[in-house]
Amino acid sequence: MGTISVFIPLPLSDCTIHVIMIRVLLILVCIPFLSLLSPVAAQVNWLSWDEAQARTKKEPRKILVDVYTQWCGWCKKMDKETFDNPEISKYINKNFYPVKFDAETKGDIHFNDKVYSFIKSGSSGYHQLASEITFGKLSYPTIVFLDEKLNVLQPIPGYKDVMSLDKIMKYFAEDYYKTTPWKKYEEMYNLKQTPVPVKSGN
Repeated sequence: MGTISVFIPLPLSDCTIHVIMIRVLLILVCIPFLSLLSPVAAQVNWLSWDEAQARTKKEPRKILVDVYTQWCGWCKKMDKETFDNPEISKYINKNFYPVKFDAETKGDIHFNDKVYSFIKSGSSGYHQLASEITFGKLSYPTIVFLDEKLNVLQPIPGYKDVMSLDKIMKYFAEDYYKTTPWKKYEEMYNLKQTPVPVKSGN
């Protein structure tokens, strides 16, 4: 006949129970701090219009505006694949005051000593300021570059991948636009620029 094994739970001593409780408490206390040890994804530090204008008055810097809408699929794709790139977000935060601007926002915006409002059109509408800085050509996404005095340098419509945005934003941030035609700048960029790492697996 085979042997039958029977497990008989033995009562734990008070000391053993005390040790287990201490270990459980230590685990519960340490869990919130484990997230601090994980690398934090770099993000663009988006500002409101008021914040960007206030900062550029104290410390002049160009402004990068991401003009988008809630329903724009390409805008969401650019957020995930381009703006979330660590090298892109780091460069933007260092060289621009970045503004994320919903072109269909309803509230008034005070910009450059003027008040801009939402204009209803059909079932939706658009914000006057979005139309102003894109020169009336509303398409999404559009990246708009402003100089240190809040003058529009250029709106750049359409989705831009990491390499495209890297090239464009450096053209404005590093003042190449003042002296160097775009075609010449592209040649210079392609010769000297180390490719920006692109995230994979997304």
